[in-house]
Amino acid sequence: MTIGSKLAWDDTVLPFQLDKSDIRGRVARLDGVLGNVLKQHDYPPVVEALVAEMALLTALIGQTIKLRWKLSLQVQSKGPVRMIATDYYGPTKEGEPARIRAYASYDAARLTDGAPFDQVGEGYFAIMIDQGTGMMPYKGLTPLAGKSLSDCAEAYFAQSEQIPTRFQLSFGKSTEPGKGEHWRAGGVMIQHMPKASPYAKGAEATGEGGLLHARDLIDDDAEENWNRVNVLLSSVEEMELIGPHVTVTDLLVRLFHEEQPRVYDAQPVRFGCTCSEARVRQTLSIYSAKDIQKMTTEDGRVTADCQFCGAHYDLDPETVGFDAKKAPGDE
Repeated sequence: MTIGSKLAWDDTVLPFQLDKSDIRGRVARLDGVLGNVLKQHDYPPVVEALVAEMALLTALIGQTIKLRWKLSLQVQSKGPVRMIATDYYGPTKEGEPARIRAYASYDAARLTDGAPFDQVGEGYFAIMIDQGTGMMPYKGLTPLAGKSLSDCAEAYFAQSEQIPTRFQLSFGKSTEPGKGEHWRAGGVMIQHMPKASPYAKGAEATGEGGLLHARDLIDDDAEENWNRVNVLLSSVEEMELIGPHVTVTDLLVRLFHEEQPRVYDAQPVRFGCTCSEARVRQTLSIYSAKDIQKMTTEDGRVTADCQFCGAHYDLDPETVGFDAKKAPGDE
């Protein structure tokens, strides 16, 4: 397995397969994407860490969706961080980058000095897939549990997909010459390839606390392979995950050279938001003139702000609502 070491791996997701172990995976590195996501808001450090982890999970999971599909991850919580939402937009055509956006809603007065995951309380972790017009969207939920958002994602795949899954993530602020202090993130996701049956140990398996875990889903013959690869993955160092001095291909060789790693085409990712004035007008089109009047500011305008990218829209109330005249230039 050889790929030019000079190839830039920041803001990419590289899928791979371990032929000896029947295990597939992805390696992701986020740099500029993460910086663009976080600079849209002045989050406290503990909230930044949660958004960084969620964005990294989104890149790793989203790489599997098809062109033009949309994958969303969401946390809804009763804790200080009430919600974290991310979107991954599949490329519109082969060779183009995917796009990621993210934001969090939180109660600053309730934030504590505890670990990032301590800021979320009782709630759920959700994965949603939108396949486009005419297709029924998919949504899967799992309770918030464990010690991190990646623990929640692992529980989701075990419970909802019956696929043994493991994440090893690292993220934080890095200082590099010429770039100053900025956020970087890197991670590896591995999954045991599904067999013909939903899972090997029987439909009655529920795992601890009513949740399935990876160990509940693998038959005895495959368990040795899964355990071995997990031990190898646990040996990874944080700086190896984040980079940029270790390429992702060198990382795979270092970790899994005996497992016969095989890589596929890397997927570039970029920060991107789909908001627009036309979309805002479409959203407001369901409201009557009376409703629009209630939304109108003292200055006689209807305004809206995008939670993801911070874009501000300032509209004439006479041109919005279902009984408004079509604004010039709108579709």
